[in-house]
Amino acid sequence: MTFKTITAEVKEGRIGFVTLNRPDRKNAISVEMRRALSDLLRGWKEDPGIGVVIFTGAGDTFSAGFDLSEFKNPALLAEIFETSARYHRDLWYFPKPTIAAINGPALAGGFDFAKLCDLRICSPKALFGHPEIKFGIPPLITPLRWIVGEGLARDLCFTGKRIDGAEAYRIGLVSELVPEGRLVERAMEIARVILEAPVAALRQGKEFMLNCQGRDFESSFSVEHDVVFQEFLLKKAAEALGKK
Repeated sequence: MTFKTITAEVKEGRIGFVTLNRPDRKNAISVEMRRALSDLLRGWKEDPGIGVVIFTGAGDTFSAGFDLSEFKNPALLAEIFETSARYHRDLWYFPKPTIAAINGPALAGGFDFAKLCDLRICSPKALFGHPEIKFGIPPLITPLRWIVGEGLARDLCFTGKRIDGAEAYRIGLVSELVPEGRLVERAMEIARVILEAPVAALRQGKEFMLNCQGRDFESSFSVEHDVVFQEFLLKKAAEALGKK
């Protein structure tokens, strides 16, 4: 597939690599970009040639957020909402592991993009924040509270303050702070490690992660333990015994 606002390629070992590609606009997320991302993710959902997806930004920015110029066009407002509601869900519910390789500022909607990925790594040039609170827009807090905890999430959302890559690593927003110039290489290394696991285990694991958020111990344990035993461990044991 070919797109104007993103580039997408399949790298060795079933790794999908996506670059937000509007560097002249700080990779602002437009209606066209959201449609492209949704189309791509839906196409890659059942593609056996894709096992992990990495996202990064062109130039020196991950994404400065939504393309605010589009909000000045009344004819686009319904489309802005529709594409936003769809693309966020397509990213969150994508059934395979996703990695955000954050090469620079990830602000407002760009911050949301990073939060909706499964793993986040960043360079020292990364910057995170929700400046939209200052313009009367309450930020998306729920994914953030799952990552860094309630107190820090409220702090970042209410104050709109910006934190750099080192602070993001300290609070657990990103799992690694990677030296500049090695970010893509490190993302690829992580993707290859993930792909050492069987496809079925990764897919089921992602499903558990999505479906068990907010459950109590018993209801989550019954899925993460009981279902795993029945669908994976006992089946493997029976298969091994049958081969003897």
